[in-house]
Amino acid sequence: MSIHRSQLLQAFDSLLQPERFKDYGPNGLQVEGKAEIRRMVSGVTASRALIEAAIAAQADAIFVHHGLFWRGQDGRITGWMKQRLQLLLAHDINLFAYHLPLDAHAELGNNAQLGRVLGFAADARFGEQDLGFAAPAAFDNVQTLADHVAQALGRPVTLVSPGEVGGGAAARRPVRRVAWCTGGAQGYFESAIAAGADVFITGEISEPQAHLARETGVGFIAAGHHATERYGAPAVAAHVAAQCGLSHQFIEIDNPA
Repeated sequence: MSIHRSQLLQAFDSLLQPERFKDYGPNGLQVEGKAEIRRMVSGVTASRALIEAAIAAQADAIFVHHGLFWRGQDGRITGWMKQRLQLLLAHDINLFAYHLPLDAHAELGNNAQLGRVLGFAADARFGEQDLGFAAPAAFDNVQTLADHVAQALGRPVTLVSPGEVGGGAAARRPVRRVAWCTGGAQGYFESAIAAGADVFITGEISEPQAHLARETGVGFIAAGHHATERYGAPAVAAHVAAQCGLSHQFIEIDNPA
């Protein structure tokens, strides 16, 4: 069974509603390929490795979270950009990319799926464009939660324990509420604190967040940008593929960041 490119785009847009978001780049069809689509692969980032794997899988379309085009980037088609585009165009492969809409979807998005993997049932949203999720939790302390996150994601995490400046008492307190926002959402930390979180989980950490964790009594866990965002793309792509009668395969391209 096949579906026209425009019908697949409509299915993604209907599900993810990109018009609701102020984003850093274009959401939807970023590179036009063949009109009829039978086989789709999904991945986190439209890297050359993913495109080459999609070619080997004889895919007609690729669905990703991180596409090729971002606001403010160099618009020249040279180097790595030329290489990626050349592969897509030579093999007539469609590239669909959704950034914040994929983070935000309440059931299939990156944050919802990370919550599923970690065993959290979100009961609130927070932060700009409601991208952050929050849920009840039951852990003896922040280290226990960090160990749980590391085991669930299969990789080490960076933990900044709360209250280190004042002797570390906050680090020993039970964790009763957790907030999270996948990827590079370290800027949401203060919103998570305001939302009542005992610990905030995201992909990356910058210099200011370590001090905030120590001074506010709220723990910070950086679990990896890729590691926290590897669940939404396959969930959405599998859902739409089933809806449209397409073949779908998730291709994992490892990324330590």
